[in-house]
Amino acid sequence: MSAPFVPDDFSVPPGLNTDHFRLESLGPQHNARDHDAWMSSIDHIRTTPGFPRGKSSWPFAMPLEKNLADLEMHADDFAARQGFTYSVLDGDEVIGCVYLYPAKQDDFDVEAASWVRASHAQLDVVLWETVSAWLSDVWPFKRVLYAPR
Repeated sequence: MSAPFVPDDFSVPPGLNTDHFRLESLGPQHNARDHDAWMSSIDHIRTTPGFPRGKSSWPFAMPLEKNLADLEMHADDFAARQGFTYSVLDGDEVIGCVYLYPAKQDDFDVEAASWVRASHAQLDVVLWETVSAWLSDVWPFKRVLYAPR
């Protein structure tokens, strides 16, 4: 039996507020705004460190209904403490996403990834720095895989 992703007594943060954006647990309530954010930024996301390259890798165009199914999966993972996905918001506008999932490589505890929409590209490094510090200061992970900016 494998160890849980986070300890049972760890209180998972529901989000994070900063001067530039806020993070909140991603769920179905974000569907239309999330879909618009990444669909408008496919080429930009594909150039973001940590995301696979190529047309067969996400992001690729998909209907709103398929996006909803993905958001429901992420919300279920969050509730089950198997993975944590956060929507990055500026006011009510979705401007990106942060993913925290068990690392596939044995040398790491967590694999983090994040993207911002092309119209907010200037926040990519800020998001990476903020999430990196948050993972170090708040989360129980010791070995983080998060592609540097």
